[in-house]
Amino acid sequence: MLSRSVHGDHDLLKALAVVLGAAGAAALLSKRLRQPVVLGYILAGLIVGPNVGVPLVADPDVVHTLSELGVVLLMFSLGLEFSLRKLIRVGPGVAVTAVIQCSLLFWLGFTVARAFGWTTLEGLFTGAILAISSTTIIAKAFDEQGIKGRLRELVVGVLIVEDLIAILLMAALTTVASGAGVSAGALAGTTARLGAFLVGLVVLGLLVIPRTTRRIIAMKRPEVTLVTSVALCFGIALLARELGYSVALGAFLAGSLIAESGEEETVEHIVRPVKDLFGAVFFVSVGMMMDPALMAKHWLPILVLTAIVVVGKILGVGLGAFLTGNGTRTSIQAGMSLAQIGEFSFIIAALGLSLGATGDFVYPVAVAVSAITTLLTPWLIRASVPTAKWVDRKLPRPLQTLGALYGSWLERLGSSSKGPESTIAVRRLLKRLILDAAVLAAIVVAGALGTSSARAFLVERDLMSPDLAGAIAIGLVALVAAPFCVGIVRVGRKLGQTLADLALPPPAEPSQLDLAAAARRALVVTLQLAMILLVGAPLVAVTQPFLPGFHGAELLFGILVVVGLASWRSARNLEGHVRAGAQVIVELLARQSHEPKEGGGPAAKLASALQGLGEPIAIGVSANSPAAERTLSELNLRGVSGATVLAITRGDASLLVPAAHERLHAGDVLAVAGTREAVACARAIVTGSDEPPTERPGSEPSRR
Repeated sequence: MLSRSVHGDHDLLKALAVVLGAAGAAALLSKRLRQPVVLGYILAGLIVGPNVGVPLVADPDVVHTLSELGVVLLMFSLGLEFSLRKLIRVGPGVAVTAVIQCSLLFWLGFTVARAFGWTTLEGLFTGAILAISSTTIIAKAFDEQGIKGRLRELVVGVLIVEDLIAILLMAALTTVASGAGVSAGALAGTTARLGAFLVGLVVLGLLVIPRTTRRIIAMKRPEVTLVTSVALCFGIALLARELGYSVALGAFLAGSLIAESGEEETVEHIVRPVKDLFGAVFFVSVGMMMDPALMAKHWLPILVLTAIVVVGKILGVGLGAFLTGNGTRTSIQAGMSLAQIGEFSFIIAALGLSLGATGDFVYPVAVAVSAITTLLTPWLIRASVPTAKWVDRKLPRPLQTLGALYGSWLERLGSSSKGPESTIAVRRLLKRLILDAAVLAAIVVAGALGTSSARAFLVERDLMSPDLAGAIAIGLVALVAAPFCVGIVRVGRKLGQTLADLALPPPAEPSQLDLAAAARRALVVTLQLAMILLVGAPLVAVTQPFLPGFHGAELLFGILVVVGLASWRSARNLEGHVRAGAQVIVELLARQSHEPKEGGGPAAKLASALQGLGEPIAIGVSANSPAAERTLSELNLRGVSGATVLAITRGDASLLVPAAHERLHAGDVLAVAGTREAVACARAIVTGSDEPPTERPGSEPSRR
């Protein structure tokens, strides 16, 4: 017994020495090469793992045991960064962006996995692996490149919501993979048990843990805080394990409950060294599980999934961010920043392997995709600025105008004085939209699960042929689901109209001229597009595993095409509205001196000249202005600020909606429209005042 214990201690010491030594060397090398340290840890694990043939090999079983501590502490730290207060602060726009992106990537991952012949469970885990971006890698890359301001705020907000989605995915996948199957009754029962566990733990935890944490920290004994916090972390993780859920879920909940105390920064600072130590062991263990031979065998799925991660996240995040009012430039930069997978993907892949839900090839494929996208991340972030400039220049003029003004409309919506009746109407429509989507998902899932049983029943009794029975069953499901599909579209349009009326109120009297009609129509269609995508993307992601083919995706794509064409027509009409508004503004400026007065004169009149043009202001170009003798293209005014130039007055002449090659001269007066932040940024660029945007150069402050 003593000999065995000594031998075990020797294995533990050897494994720690090899793993930490390799991790330390890899961290130094990564720092020298300006690469994320996580990538160095993974490569160190590959070297000391059993699949390369290097004599320096750590015991995989010992390292795996230690790595579980790293998973628990890593998830605990992520939980400390998540709290209800922080989720409320990031706003609904960020949540919409995260939901759209995760739904799109989950569907793409599942679809591609099934196309490669993988099982349904492997497809579900693959979709979840691709859906979540890496908080660790992005934070490191942003710190190294000094990215702050609106772009960082948006990306971090999306990551917070993604972390929550990842926890829900892990809980659901654990339930399905543990033997619940895909029957409607089993799914309902396991979902109810999971909900009861989460609600019970959160309610009891909120009553005890935040108060206890504050009292312990008040003692000002760091060692007591460390021991107690880690004890809570492992205790709740163990409770989750005993009830059939993952330790990662329990650790995350422990961190989020402590975060509700308001002392999360203190706890995170004290726990960080321990988390970093075992986190390094975890990432090294990830590398040890990489099998180059297995990766070479599955090189095609690795390349395809890598392309899906990069392209899918850029499109998903970019579209979601734009539809929530972040502007073209910031949306593209956010999408290119989030185009990778990381620590959550490893944890989800390891969960599938431990539950026996996936083959042994899924984990190394996930690690390979993460390694490639991690290498690409710094380059994508650096390339996001010129890429956003290029896209902004190549967009058709109507879409450029729509993108510049859309953020100002959402800004007006956020600051509008909603009466109780309007608030009740919006909430009622939102509830109807969510209810229709939930019922539609239930109908599709139940219909898909019951179709095979009904067909078998009819065929066994020789009542009809298998093809006819299947067609009838599918037709009945479609007939029942059709009213809810129509309801989602109609409620989405009604909700869009209600929100548009709040942002751009129609005239009080029908006889009055509606100056904001074109802008309101464009806002209605764009909001409808956002709502259909917000509801449709999760619906397709949830129902795709139960449907043969791509029926749900085809229907969603068709609806989006129709609404997209309507949005294009409204954008073209908006362009004419903007030109008419620019003419009105030019006439106002012609009555004033060429040098606008601060706080009055044309600046005050422009704001009420024409509704739907954001917050237009007049900006004069002086002889010593940095904009003098430079073209709008050289200034990249719209790209940097998010504002659009409606008109330029030059003496007695005027230019309506000037082109990018137009050169500015001293004495020119620009009429600029957009959000408050956008026009303030444009003023700073044109005048060279001490009122610069809070973003790093190249980012776009336009936001809701």
